Amino acid sequence: MARPTGEIHDGIVNHLDRAGASFWPELLGAAGNAPEAEVLAALWDLVWAGSVTNDSLAPLRAQLGRGKRRAKTGARPRPGSLRRIGPPAGAGRWSLLRPGSAEPSFTPTERAHALATQLLDRHGVVTREAVRAEGIFGGYAAVYPVLRALEETGRVRRGYFVAGLGAAQFALPGAVDRLRAFRSDTPEAEPRVLAATDPAQPYGAALAWPENPGRPSRAAGAYVVIGDGQLLAYLERGAKTLTTFTDSDAWATALVHLVKDGRLRKIELTHVDGQPVREHSSADALRAAGAHDTPRGLVIRD
Repeated sequence: MARPTGEIHDGIVNHLDRAGASFWPELLGAAGNAPEAEVLAALWDLVWAGSVTNDSLAPLRAQLGRGKRRAKTGARPRPGSLRRIGPPAGAGRWSLLRPGSAEPSFTPTERAHALATQLLDRHGVVTREAVRAEGIFGGYAAVYPVLRALEETGRVRRGYFVAGLGAAQFALPGAVDRLRAFRSDTPEAEPRVLAATDPAQPYGAALAWPENPGRPSRAAGAYVVIGDGQLLAYLERGAKTLTTFTDSDAWATALVHLVKDGRLRKIELTHVDGQPVREHSSADALRAAGAHDTPRGLVIRD
């Protein structure tokens, strides 16, 4: 896409080319103190054309959210508000993207090597199922030759580390040592709560979801409770609906830690396993863990 031109556009580009990365007040001055709305529009014309970028995603979120929320009439800006130095969509430090700077040239071998090492760092043990869950173009075949070459040089190990996931498993030496260190017949003292998308959460990727009446998925904002390697419960995004996979209520106390640890502001359960939460057999366990009755269900707050 060709770079848009105009007095304001050229002023912004010339300033960034001369001065380097700059903040909003500097861009406003470079545009000849044109109206703020016109400068912001010109800046984003340059962004969409691929000529200018920012060092954070905050301006993009603000730009995409413009018009969805209206400021309260007469409301005073909060201390430290970005509006004191410019609009939120103009916040951060802006830089000029030069031709070719955004797309460094890498060979297919370099890209495959980077992808394989990233998978090893992320998962520790790389399996066909884990790669499939990542949605990688080309699937396991795209990284298998690199993993095999790394094995031949002694940088990774190949073995049958996780039962039921096939023999073509590769792992970092440190990951194998940690797996052996944690091998024990003693059950874990407490269940753990993980984000449903966490690479350490195997269900929906390396392992299939257990049979259940719900529809769990590796969705952002959802959480799972795992105890002694078994899936105990699945909290859907929004923290209103829960699916259980065990007759035990051991997951209830672990669920409360989502709020105590600050990962969620509150949990407001309305249904468990398709039933109203207060009619479910786990209601008393939730109350004992710290949940409170409300007209809608059971709420857990810090």
